[in-house]
Amino acid sequence: MSADPTTPGPDLVFAAFCTAGLWPGLGKRAAAELPAAGITTPDDVTADRLLKLPRVGRQRAERLFSSFLAAAPTYEVVELLVGAGLPAKLAAGVADALGPDAARRLRDDPWALLGLSGVTLTDADRLAIAVLKGADRQDARRGRAIVGLTLRTATRDGHTVLPVELVVAALQAEGVADPAAAVVAAVDSGDVLEHEPPEPEFDEDRAGGDDGAEQAEPDPALRTLSLARYGMAEEAVAENVARLAAAAERIADPASVRSVAKGLDEAQKKAVAQVLSAGVSLLTGGPGTGKSRTVAAIVQLLRTKGTDVALAAPTGRAAKRLEELTDHPAVTVHRLLGAQGASGGFSRNEEWPLDADVVVVDEASMLDVELTAALLEACPDGTHLLLVGDPAQLPSIGPGHVLGDLIDSRAVPVTELTTLYRQAEGGAIARLASAVRGGELPPVDSPDREVVVVPATGSAEAARRVVQLVTDSIPRALGIDPGAVQVVTPVHRGPAGTIELNKALKAQLNPGEGAVFGFDPGDRVVATANHMDLEPVGFANGEVGVVTGTGDGSLTVDFSSGPVTVNGQALFDLRHGWAITVHRAQGSEWPGVVVVLPPEAGGMLSRPLVYTALTRAQKHLSVVHASGAALARAVRDVDVRPRRTRLAELLREVSG
Repeated sequence: MSADPTTPGPDLVFAAFCTAGLWPGLGKRAAAELPAAGITTPDDVTADRLLKLPRVGRQRAERLFSSFLAAAPTYEVVELLVGAGLPAKLAAGVADALGPDAARRLRDDPWALLGLSGVTLTDADRLAIAVLKGADRQDARRGRAIVGLTLRTATRDGHTVLPVELVVAALQAEGVADPAAAVVAAVDSGDVLEHEPPEPEFDEDRAGGDDGAEQAEPDPALRTLSLARYGMAEEAVAENVARLAAAAERIADPASVRSVAKGLDEAQKKAVAQVLSAGVSLLTGGPGTGKSRTVAAIVQLLRTKGTDVALAAPTGRAAKRLEELTDHPAVTVHRLLGAQGASGGFSRNEEWPLDADVVVVDEASMLDVELTAALLEACPDGTHLLLVGDPAQLPSIGPGHVLGDLIDSRAVPVTELTTLYRQAEGGAIARLASAVRGGELPPVDSPDREVVVVPATGSAEAARRVVQLVTDSIPRALGIDPGAVQVVTPVHRGPAGTIELNKALKAQLNPGEGAVFGFDPGDRVVATANHMDLEPVGFANGEVGVVTGTGDGSLTVDFSSGPVTVNGQALFDLRHGWAITVHRAQGSEWPGVVVVLPPEAGGMLSRPLVYTALTRAQKHLSVVHASGAALARAVRDVDVRPRRTRLAELLREVSG
């Protein structure tokens, strides 16, 4: 690495700072008008000069001046980034991640930049060349940061741990001469945990034989590394599952199940009885197998007994559906735990636990390991936790494989419902979903057009079919309003990806110029991050809502949890939502769903993805099929890469 850094002029840094939207309260138009007002460097910024901007009065000028001074730490970071030829917009994330002395911390360790999502090792190396004298590829700080980067990259695929040998290979690929030292440095920093290989299962024959052979030693090749936050979260889940299991006392006589048993089969009755005695229990099954009916019976029984019940689900739509099915209030898991928007933490925890005797969480396949850890920590001794979900669906967006690991560990009681009941109300959808769940793709038999397969020869034709179905065919033939139809696709790019489909659907359903941040009243939007701190109720990642009003740099969006005023950075986390990805659709259902499978999705199709997409529909499902033989192959072969986690192993250890 060789350095030839050039210090950018203050006007260049200032322009980059302003155009990147880093000056709070200064919009794009006002930023473009600064030079005409004689403001081209930080020294030019005064309240009096800002008064020269169009549409800026004394009060706003004072506010803009104050916000500029308050943004000084971010400005310092911009100086470093621009000097290294990196985009100024990274500065917002750096300031959030590294705090008010972010610039000093980057000068001390430029590879700390790798802690941000979307930053490459090349970016961090460029910054190192710009700020360090004699920047060296073998710098210990660089090796340590590559370990963290490798583990963070793995979390995007859901892994919580990686074998040490894979991390070493990544270090060698980046030219690190002493990978072992880099791993030690990362562990010593406290950001990374090292996990010893599991003990081999005890072999009585081998241990007790006459040949004096010793019991097998743990395989050092099975040593793993994790980011500390995920390693600690998995340990917390295992410890708290064991704690709740040990502290549980029966909350009602098993005979009381008879009072709500009408219409329940034996497996469903078993699930109800299980909740009465087990600290943590699972209820699983596909659509139409009666999970909702069973949960309703549990809630009915517990309310009759005067037991405090809390109901929650990962998304607002799922919580609303749970509330309607049980006639009992339900909220999102984030709201149940009192999510703190700015910090990302929760107000409900070990110190201020939940005050419910029984907590029921639906759509548990969506729970990642950190959210599960927070949920369990907020359950005091004596709480009974029931997780309800379908392990055949896609796993959580965040790292971990909680529902699957709980089932695989056999550490908690599981009731799986297998009998398909939903015939009259959802026959064809439920039958198709059940077949796909089992690895089969049968011909669709649906004379009432509950399920319709629409073949297409390519992405462009598939996109046209989708728009036609949403805007014309489904409303006309089935009486389902376009506002109740959701398009679900595996991809963002291409003619049948979310981006182009949303443009086409907006043009047909709600044409407009995009008055605020590209949105108009009447637009459907989807959230791509959690913002639980917004007034009055906030929103969670994946929630779909409708824009009902626009203000000065703000939107009013009606989500299932209620209306929310969206402004500031939260606007960056909204996208048009007529068409959304399968992952974002998980946990929600709509009266009508159009699933589009374009050719470019072929490589990413898997049985869980197809199954999750199909099961979003309540009354009508249209499948626009343009992926050819890839669909049948995906359904036949599960073909979803297993996630590397430690949770099942930890659960087995703590449960004995």
